Amino acid sequence: MRRDDRDDPFDDLFREIERMMNDMMGGNVDMQVDTGTPAGFGADTHVDIHEDDEHVRVIADLPGVEKEDINLKCDGETMTISAVSDHREYDERISLPARVDERSAKATYNNGVLEVTLEKTDESANISVE
Repeated sequence: MRRDDRDDPFDDLFREIERMMNDMMGGNVDMQVDTGTPAGFGADTHVDIHEDDEHVRVIADLPGVEKEDINLKCDGETMTISAVSDHREYDERISLPARVDERSAKATYNNGVLEVTLEKTDESANISVE
Protein backbone atom coordinates (compact mmCIF):
# COMPACT_ATOMS: atom_id res chain seq x y z
CA MET A 1 0.00 0.00 0.00
CA ARG A 2 1.43 3.38 -1.01
CA ARG A 3 1.29 6.34 1.37
CA ASP A 4 0.34 9.65 -0.17
CA ASP A 5 -0.04 13.21 1.15
CA ARG A 6 -3.70 12.69 2.04
CA ASP A 7 -2.66 10.35 4.88
CA ASP A 8 -0.91 13.19 6.75
CA PRO A 9 -3.42 14.95 9.04
CA PHE A 10 -1.24 18.09 9.16
CA ASP A 11 -0.70 18.40 5.42
CA ASP A 12 -3.50 20.96 4.95
CA LEU A 13 -2.15 23.05 7.83
CA PHE A 14 1.39 23.09 6.39
CA ARG A 15 0.07 23.97 2.93
CA GLU A 16 -1.88 26.91 4.41
CA ILE A 17 1.18 28.13 6.33
CA GLU A 18 3.26 27.84 3.18
CA ARG A 19 0.64 29.81 1.23
CA MET A 20 0.57 32.57 3.87
CA MET A 21 4.37 32.75 3.95
CA ASN A 22 4.46 33.06 0.19
CA ASP A 23 1.91 35.88 0.36
CA MET A 24 3.88 37.71 3.05
CA MET A 25 7.34 37.17 1.53
CA GLY A 26 6.27 37.69 -2.05
CA GLY A 27 8.19 34.61 -3.07
CA ASN A 28 8.19 30.89 -3.18
CA VAL A 29 8.72 29.44 0.29
CA ASP A 30 9.22 25.69 0.32
CA MET A 31 8.44 24.05 3.65
CA GLN A 32 9.30 20.51 2.60
CA VAL A 33 11.36 18.56 5.13
CA ASP A 34 13.92 16.02 3.98
CA THR A 35 13.41 13.16 6.44
CA GLY A 36 16.26 11.12 4.96
CA THR A 37 18.89 13.46 6.40
CA PRO A 38 20.09 13.19 10.00
CA ALA A 39 18.60 15.95 12.11
CA GLY A 40 19.32 17.35 15.53
CA PHE A 41 17.08 17.98 18.50
CA GLY A 42 13.56 19.03 17.76
CA ALA A 43 12.48 16.32 15.36
CA ASP A 44 12.11 13.31 17.67
CA THR A 45 13.67 14.70 20.82
CA HIS A 46 12.13 16.46 23.74
CA VAL A 47 14.21 18.30 26.37
CA ASP A 48 12.78 19.36 29.74
CA ILE A 49 14.53 21.47 32.35
CA HIS A 50 13.37 21.36 35.97
CA GLU A 51 14.64 23.61 38.73
CA ASP A 52 14.20 23.55 42.51
CA ASP A 53 15.98 25.42 45.31
CA GLU A 54 19.12 23.29 45.16
CA HIS A 55 19.25 21.51 41.77
CA VAL A 56 18.77 21.87 38.03
CA ARG A 57 17.63 18.72 36.24
CA VAL A 58 17.82 18.25 32.47
CA ILE A 59 15.82 15.41 30.91
CA ALA A 60 16.27 14.60 27.21
CA ASP A 61 14.73 11.91 25.03
CA LEU A 62 17.43 10.29 22.87
CA PRO A 63 15.70 7.40 21.12
CA GLY A 64 17.93 4.79 19.54
CA VAL A 65 21.17 6.04 21.11
CA GLU A 66 23.61 3.84 23.03
CA LYS A 67 24.91 5.19 26.36
CA GLU A 68 28.50 5.07 25.08
CA ASP A 69 27.61 7.43 22.22
CA ILE A 70 26.45 10.29 24.49
CA ASN A 71 28.81 13.19 25.18
CA LEU A 72 27.93 15.80 27.83
CA LYS A 73 29.72 19.08 28.54
CA CYS A 74 28.83 21.84 30.98
CA ASP A 75 30.50 25.16 31.75
CA GLY A 76 28.23 26.10 34.66
CA GLU A 77 25.81 28.13 32.55
CA THR A 78 25.16 25.96 29.50
CA MET A 79 25.05 22.24 28.85
CA THR A 80 25.87 20.62 25.52
CA ILE A 81 24.39 17.22 24.73
CA SER A 82 25.82 15.40 21.73
CA ALA A 83 24.90 11.87 20.66
CA VAL A 84 25.04 9.72 17.56
CA SER A 85 22.88 6.80 16.55
CA ASP A 86 22.73 4.82 13.32
CA HIS A 87 20.01 7.14 12.00
CA ARG A 88 20.46 10.49 13.76
CA GLU A 89 22.90 12.98 15.19
CA TYR A 90 21.89 15.00 18.22
CA ASP A 91 23.68 18.19 19.18
CA GLU A 92 22.01 20.68 21.49
CA ARG A 93 23.32 23.55 23.57
CA ILE A 94 20.98 24.28 26.48
CA SER A 95 21.04 27.47 28.53
CA LEU A 96 20.54 26.51 32.16
CA PRO A 97 18.12 28.57 34.28
CA ALA A 98 20.70 29.03 37.07
CA ARG A 99 24.45 28.79 37.53
CA VAL A 100 25.46 25.23 38.46
CA ASP A 101 28.55 23.42 39.75
CA GLU A 102 29.46 21.36 36.70
CA ARG A 103 31.62 19.05 38.86
CA SER A 104 28.47 17.96 40.73
CA ALA A 105 26.80 16.52 37.62
CA LYS A 106 25.21 13.08 37.88
CA ALA A 107 23.82 11.53 34.71
CA THR A 108 21.73 8.44 34.07
CA TYR A 109 20.50 6.96 30.80
CA ASN A 110 17.69 4.42 30.74
CA ASN A 111 15.40 3.32 27.89
CA GLY A 112 16.30 6.29 25.69
CA VAL A 113 15.89 8.92 28.42
CA LEU A 114 18.90 10.92 29.62
CA GLU A 115 18.62 12.62 33.02
CA VAL A 116 21.34 14.97 34.30
CA THR A 117 21.17 16.51 37.78
CA LEU A 118 23.42 19.42 38.76
CA GLU A 119 23.74 21.34 42.01
CA LYS A 120 23.13 25.07 41.89
CA THR A 121 25.93 27.39 42.93
CA ASP A 122 26.38 31.10 43.46
CA GLU A 123 30.10 30.82 43.01
CA SER A 124 31.83 32.29 40.07
CA ALA A 125 35.47 31.98 39.13
CA ASN A 126 37.65 34.70 40.62
CA ILE A 127 39.84 36.47 38.12
CA SER A 128 42.92 38.22 39.43
CA VAL A 129 44.14 41.33 37.68
CA GLU A 130 47.92 41.75 37.46
